[in-house]
This record gives sequence, C-alpha cells and structure tokens, in this order.
Amino acid sequence: MSTPPDQPPQYTRYRAGRRPWRRREDESLIDPLSAARARAAEPRRGWRERVTPKRVILGLLGLIACWLVFSLMLFLISSHFERTSLPGNVASVLDPAGYPLTSANNILVLGSDRRQKNSKEPGAETTGFGRSDTIMLIRTGGTHAARLSIPRDTVIEIPGHGLQKVNAAHELGGPAESVAVIKNWLGIPINHVVEVNFENFPALIDAMGGVTYTGGCIVSYLDGGFSRGGYTLRLPAGSHHLDGKQALALARTRENHCAPGETDIQREEHQQTLFTDMKSQLLSPSSFLRLPLIAWNAPPAIISDMSGAELLGMFAALAVSGTPPTRVLEPTGQITLPSGEEGLTISESARRVDVARFMAG
Repeated sequence: MSTPPDQPPQYTRYRAGRRPWRRREDESLIDPLSAARARAAEPRRGWRERVTPKRVILGLLGLIACWLVFSLMLFLISSHFERTSLPGNVASVLDPAGYPLTSANNILVLGSDRRQKNSKEPGAETTGFGRSDTIMLIRTGGTHAARLSIPRDTVIEIPGHGLQKVNAAHELGGPAESVAVIKNWLGIPINHVVEVNFENFPALIDAMGGVTYTGGCIVSYLDGGFSRGGYTLRLPAGSHHLDGKQALALARTRENHCAPGETDIQREEHQQTLFTDMKSQLLSPSSFLRLPLIAWNAPPAIISDMSGAELLGMFAALAVSGTPPTRVLEPTGQITLPSGEEGLTISESARRVDVARFMAG
C-alpha cells in the first residue's frame, strides 16, 4: 500500500528492553556529566565509616600471623647456622621417638661445670666435657608434662669405672656416656639430649627481658667469684628480676653460702624453679613483642641432637603443656667412695616409684 504524497512516511519503532544487569558505570558512559553530578551529590564516607571492627580484627590477626612467621623463620635460620651439634656418637645411644610436639619424648637436659674460655679462675678447666652440674629429665609432647632431676652426687655403677657419682659420666665419656648410664640405671628410653651452652645462655635470658625468680637467699661465688675472675651472685630472700648473668649463676650454684645447710636436693629445686620461671616469661605478653629476638638467640644457647624443626616442636610442646610439679630423685642413704668423697644412694624401690610417676606424667 503506497503512502499519500501529503503525509510523511511511517516508521516502526523498536525499543530494547532494559537489561537488569546493566551497571551504573555503563550508564555513565551514556551521560558522563549526569553521572558525575550524581556522584558529587552523594555524601562521602569518612575514615570512621571505612574502618569497621571486622576490618580492624582482620588486620590485627594478619599482623600477628606475619610476626609469628617472621619469628619462625629466624628460629630455623639460627638453628641451621648458629647452633652447635653434639658429638656424633650420641645418636647411637638414643632411642627413636615421634615428633616432640605430638608424641611423648624423654629429653635429657645436661649442664657441664666446664669453665668458660675467658675464665680467670686459677686451675680452671676450660677443655674436655666436664662434669654435669645439671641432670634433668623432661617428658613432653602428646599432652605429657613431667620433670625429674637427678642429684649430681648420686652414686651409680659406671661400666669400666666402678662406683662413681652420676655427674662423672659426662666427664668420662661426654653426653653419650651420660645417656647410656642414666637410661640403663633408670630403665627408661631417652630420645633426645639438650645441653645448655653456658656461653650463650645469658644472651637468651636477656633477649627474653630477664626472668623473675622467687626463692630463699642465695650467695654463691661462681668460678671463684669477682675477686678471682668469676661471678658473685647475691640474692636476698624474695622475688628478683634476674638478667642473663644472674640466671646463669643461679643455675650453676653448687654452694649457697647464705644457707650452708642446703643439699644437692635444694640445688636441683632451684634449677627447676628457674626453668618454670623461664617458661612463664616466654608466655608473657612482653615476650611476644620480643619473639624475633628470642627466636634468634634460643638455638645458640642449646647443644642438641635435634634439628631446628624438632627443637621448635619441643618448645611448642613445653609451651602448651602444663607446669609439672618439681620432682627430684630422693636419696635414701649415703656412701663413701674410695676417693674419700661422700655420695648419695637411692634404693631400687624408691627409684622405681619416682620413675613410674615420671613416665605417667
């Protein structure tokens, strides 16, 4: 059908439906001026509106995670480059065990009375293994938590040397001899050894910010005291915040001139109290801020058969486990050695009771 010449041609209009997914930015392309005016008219959100509690919590958790990962990396690096290893023959006398965090492990902690290289004490021995001033067993991992100290003057049979004080095993054959003798005497497996490196131990305590020790009065002259090139420790009864040198002196104190009647039993109790104080300090909020410094200084203070990852598992197990009571193998008698020295004896029945309690911890 044709259109009359006096009328305009007719067109059919088609309108596209509005797409529900069209974004506001697409509309701004059609009319950018109108979109800009609309944005200008909208109220601006201040920083108070942008900083929500959820975002603050997530940010703090992220910072904590980064701090922990950074400390972990420092610990592993320090373990690889700064840690001293035990003699190779130690591995042959140790018993296998699972990862220290998830499986029960018996760890023998030793501290030698060998003098430091810079000691000026006349006649001081700065070479060799030295006798073990500290002998402590720790059971940790897999929810276990127990400690048992062995008095250093306890007399036992050392193969090839007869009756000797237990601390002589370290001097005669090093940590391997100590492990072999002690695990045979107690009848328990020993999975790892940790020796305290006294030269680096003070740096670890200082990295922790010191430790708070509570106990009776102590006066001791380590390595002859200040007058002979050693160290003098004086602590009145009560609580004291100790730095690294003071903590080391406390751990090594053999004769307490403030309480001459103290025996080796009290000395072992002092050491376990110090160990508990160190754990409390490590779990304090202030130590979290010092965590990278602690992580770097911990491996050099330890001489062990464990790798960096195993040491990390041990520290984690000690941190999450409870604080066990202070336990010391109680002597049941005394004996005089051929050398004239007085030693302590522990009956087999008493030893079995203490060992069974330790293994159940």
